[in-house]
Amino acid sequence: MTGPQIDIMTPEYEADPNPILDDIRENHPIYFHEGLDSWVLSRHDDILEALRTPAFTTNNYAWQLEPVHGKNILQLEGKEHRSMRAIVTPTLRGDQLRENFESVAVNNAKELIDVWRHDGKVELVSQFTLRLPLSVIIDVLGLDPEDKPKFHVWYNAIHDYFTNTAGDPEVEAAGLRTHDELRDFMMPLIQERKKNPGDDLISKIVHAEIDGERMSDIDIKSYISFLLVAGSESTDLQMSNMWLRLLENPDQLQAVREDRSLVRTAFAEALRHTPAVLMIMREASQDVEFHGTKIPAGSTVTLLLAAANRDPRQFAAPETFNIFRDDLETDKEFTAAANHMTFALGRHFCIGTYLAAMEAEIATNLLLDAMEDIEFADGNPPQQVGSFVRAPRNMPLTFTPTS
Repeated sequence: MTGPQIDIMTPEYEADPNPILDDIRENHPIYFHEGLDSWVLSRHDDILEALRTPAFTTNNYAWQLEPVHGKNILQLEGKEHRSMRAIVTPTLRGDQLRENFESVAVNNAKELIDVWRHDGKVELVSQFTLRLPLSVIIDVLGLDPEDKPKFHVWYNAIHDYFTNTAGDPEVEAAGLRTHDELRDFMMPLIQERKKNPGDDLISKIVHAEIDGERMSDIDIKSYISFLLVAGSESTDLQMSNMWLRLLENPDQLQAVREDRSLVRTAFAEALRHTPAVLMIMREASQDVEFHGTKIPAGSTVTLLLAAANRDPRQFAAPETFNIFRDDLETDKEFTAAANHMTFALGRHFCIGTYLAAMEAEIATNLLLDAMEDIEFADGNPPQQVGSFVRAPRNMPLTFTPTS
């Protein structure tokens, strides 16, 4: 099939991707994108099949992520993937999640809020959402708080490398430098935690075993590098998107304020309606066919998650942000059986999902406790930025401080 008239790598798309995604989904459900050298899928059922079918692998991460992270859990398959996931998943689920992260998230959120809670104004992104998740990860890993600025630089470099669809050589070089700098920083630390383990997450991963096997030092380093980004980006950008939509819909914000059980529901609806990650890639391991068009084995396939999340075949009034919709199941939306696509599905469902939901819930409750009469500072919602990952890069707010 031919591609759309307006491309997903244009200023028009950057300004407002949703009309273009709607056109692609409805009129070009499969086409080949020359610039990305990739086939593109956009309908909910097609992406569901791609995420759950073994014919679609994560081999693409060998060139997309490995240069900055090293070989990581996202690109592993089969026994190797199951073994690593069995080691790291328990630390991000259930009792261990609460034990490892909950109090740290509460303390970090309170510290950030206390800086500005009596000012009556805040730039929510730079003063809160951008800082919280990475600060929590750094503390849980048992790293020196004085190293937080360094990790923020590394986080930004890895994030920019991953989203560098334009191929900017300076962005690529910064990402590759980060790979070496983070390796040189982490490898001695991993050795030290082997000899002198503590209660931190690095020590737990270093000494965790599955069937008598432990992760190698380089695998641990790669996982920590991946966690710094995956455990932060899925939370900080998505929290910003949720607050953007709630503030645009004050009746829904008020409902959340009055019934805090709706916080998770609001986060789930933001994941569907305004995902931070607009697309991901996979690689076809064999010939596959969609809508009468063959995707040859070895091809890269781009999955437009944001288009699938607004597929009218799956969701009623999909363009409307509605925390009360009945076609989204709150508890289900944070599992591998989610209706939305934002955290992927199947065997490569994002292992940081529960962490993101927990941090968003803690942060939102504390923000609502600290602020009343919250409004955009100039009366207008901020512009979202990004064609691969997308969120506001600033959100100045005014509010009435609580006593």
